Amino acid sequence: MKTTKFMKKSDADRKWYVVDAKDQVLGRMATRVAMYLRGKHKPVFTPNTDTGDFVIIVNADKVRVTGNKVEDKKYYSHSGYIGHLKETTYKERMENCPEEIIRDAVWGMLPKNRLGRQMIRKLKVYAGDKHDHAAQKPEVIDISK
Repeated sequence: MKTTKFMKKSDADRKWYVVDAKDQVLGRMATRVAMYLRGKHKPVFTPNTDTGDFVIIVNADKVRVTGNKVEDKKYYSHSGYIGHLKETTYKERMENCPEEIIRDAVWGMLPKNRLGRQMIRKLKVYAGDKHDHAAQKPEVIDISK
Protein backbone atom coordinates (compact mmCIF):
# COMPACT_ATOMS: atom_id res chain seq x y z
CA MET A 1 0.00 0.00 0.00
CA LYS A 2 1.37 3.42 -0.96
CA THR A 3 1.43 6.27 1.48
CA THR A 4 1.17 9.95 0.73
CA LYS A 5 4.41 11.89 0.95
CA PHE A 6 4.15 15.13 2.89
CA MET A 7 6.76 17.81 2.34
CA LYS A 8 8.67 19.27 5.24
CA LYS A 9 9.78 22.86 5.33
CA SER A 10 13.41 21.77 5.24
CA ASP A 11 12.82 19.67 2.08
CA ALA A 12 11.37 22.55 0.06
CA ASP A 13 13.38 23.52 -3.01
CA ARG A 14 12.97 27.29 -3.21
CA LYS A 15 13.52 29.23 -6.42
CA TRP A 16 13.48 32.94 -7.11
CA TYR A 17 11.24 34.44 -9.78
CA VAL A 18 10.95 37.94 -11.23
CA VAL A 19 7.60 39.28 -12.42
CA ASP A 20 7.28 42.47 -14.44
CA ALA A 21 4.08 44.25 -13.38
CA LYS A 22 4.12 46.70 -16.27
CA ASP A 23 0.64 46.81 -17.88
CA GLN A 24 -0.54 43.81 -15.83
CA VAL A 25 -4.04 43.82 -14.32
CA LEU A 26 -3.64 44.01 -10.54
CA GLY A 27 -6.00 41.23 -9.43
CA ARG A 28 -5.01 38.71 -12.10
CA MET A 29 -1.34 39.24 -11.39
CA ALA A 30 -1.90 38.95 -7.63
CA THR A 31 -3.63 35.56 -7.96
CA ARG A 32 -0.77 34.11 -9.97
CA VAL A 33 1.87 35.53 -7.63
CA ALA A 34 0.00 34.11 -4.63
CA MET A 35 0.02 30.71 -6.33
CA TYR A 36 3.83 30.84 -6.61
CA LEU A 37 4.25 32.06 -3.02
CA ARG A 38 2.02 29.27 -1.74
CA GLY A 39 3.69 26.56 -3.85
CA LYS A 40 0.56 25.40 -5.67
CA HIS A 41 2.45 25.26 -8.97
CA LYS A 42 4.60 22.40 -7.64
CA PRO A 43 3.63 18.72 -7.65
CA VAL A 44 4.78 18.44 -4.01
CA PHE A 45 2.30 21.05 -2.72
CA THR A 46 1.33 20.46 0.90
CA PRO A 47 -1.40 22.74 2.29
CA ASN A 48 -0.01 22.91 5.83
CA THR A 49 3.62 23.59 4.85
CA ASP A 50 5.30 26.54 3.21
CA THR A 51 6.66 24.99 0.00
CA GLY A 52 6.44 28.13 -2.13
CA ASP A 53 9.07 30.17 -3.90
CA PHE A 54 10.35 33.72 -3.63
CA VAL A 55 8.77 36.27 -5.99
CA ILE A 56 10.22 39.66 -6.91
CA ILE A 57 7.83 42.13 -8.53
CA VAL A 58 9.31 45.06 -10.42
CA ASN A 59 7.58 48.09 -11.98
CA ALA A 60 4.87 48.13 -9.32
CA ASP A 61 4.08 51.73 -10.21
CA LYS A 62 3.01 50.69 -13.73
CA VAL A 63 0.35 48.14 -12.74
CA ARG A 64 -3.13 48.85 -14.07
CA VAL A 65 -6.68 48.30 -12.88
CA THR A 66 -9.82 47.87 -14.94
CA GLY A 67 -12.98 49.91 -14.95
CA ASN A 68 -13.24 53.07 -12.86
CA LYS A 69 -11.19 51.73 -9.94
CA VAL A 70 -8.59 54.49 -10.15
CA GLU A 71 -11.11 56.94 -8.73
CA ASP A 72 -13.55 54.60 -6.96
CA LYS A 73 -11.39 51.99 -5.17
CA LYS A 74 -10.83 52.80 -1.51
CA TYR A 75 -8.50 51.32 1.09
CA TYR A 76 -9.42 51.43 4.77
CA SER A 77 -7.25 51.18 7.88
CA HIS A 78 -8.44 51.33 11.46
CA SER A 79 -6.26 51.91 14.50
CA GLY A 80 -8.72 50.32 16.91
CA TYR A 81 -9.73 53.61 18.51
CA ILE A 82 -13.22 55.01 18.04
CA GLY A 83 -13.44 57.29 15.03
CA HIS A 84 -9.95 56.47 13.74
CA LEU A 85 -10.98 54.92 10.44
CA LYS A 86 -8.67 56.20 7.71
CA GLU A 87 -9.60 56.05 4.05
CA THR A 88 -7.33 56.45 1.01
CA THR A 89 -8.09 56.04 -2.66
CA TYR A 90 -6.19 53.95 -5.19
CA LYS A 91 -4.88 57.11 -6.85
CA GLU A 92 -3.44 58.50 -3.58
CA ARG A 93 -1.83 55.18 -2.70
CA MET A 94 -0.34 54.82 -6.17
CA GLU A 95 1.37 58.20 -5.79
CA ASN A 96 2.69 57.54 -2.28
CA CYS A 97 3.39 53.80 -2.03
CA PRO A 98 2.66 51.67 -5.13
CA GLU A 99 4.42 48.68 -3.54
CA GLU A 100 1.75 48.44 -0.82
CA ILE A 101 -1.05 48.14 -3.38
CA ILE A 102 0.42 44.94 -4.77
CA ARG A 103 1.39 43.61 -1.33
CA ASP A 104 -2.19 44.10 -0.07
CA ALA A 105 -3.68 42.45 -3.16
CA VAL A 106 -1.45 39.39 -2.77
CA TRP A 107 -2.01 39.25 1.00
CA GLY A 108 -5.75 39.08 0.36
CA MET A 109 -5.21 35.80 -1.49
CA LEU A 110 -3.04 34.06 1.10
CA PRO A 111 -4.13 32.28 4.31
CA LYS A 112 -4.65 34.61 7.28
CA ASN A 113 -2.55 32.71 9.81
CA ARG A 114 1.09 32.04 10.71
CA LEU A 115 1.61 30.23 7.43
CA GLY A 116 0.31 33.15 5.38
CA ARG A 117 2.47 35.62 7.26
CA GLN A 118 5.47 33.41 6.53
CA MET A 119 4.56 33.30 2.82
CA ILE A 120 4.11 37.05 2.40
CA ARG A 121 7.68 37.59 3.63
CA LYS A 122 8.89 35.87 0.45
CA LEU A 123 7.33 38.62 -1.68
CA LYS A 124 9.64 41.49 -2.64
CA VAL A 125 8.02 44.45 -4.41
CA TYR A 126 9.85 47.36 -6.08
CA ALA A 127 8.37 50.46 -7.71
CA GLY A 128 11.07 50.73 -10.39
CA ASP A 129 12.72 48.18 -12.62
CA LYS A 130 15.75 47.63 -10.34
CA HIS A 131 15.94 45.06 -7.52
CA ASP A 132 18.60 43.99 -5.04
CA HIS A 133 18.37 40.24 -5.58
CA ALA A 134 20.65 39.61 -8.58
CA ALA A 135 22.82 37.29 -6.46
CA GLN A 136 19.93 34.81 -6.15
CA LYS A 137 19.80 34.49 -9.98
CA PRO A 138 16.03 34.85 -10.31
CA GLU A 139 14.19 33.45 -13.32
CA VAL A 140 11.91 35.76 -15.29
CA ILE A 141 8.38 34.38 -15.56
CA ASP A 142 5.55 35.66 -17.71
CA ILE A 143 2.28 35.45 -15.81
CA SER A 144 0.16 37.30 -18.37
CA LYS A 145 -1.25 34.04 -19.75
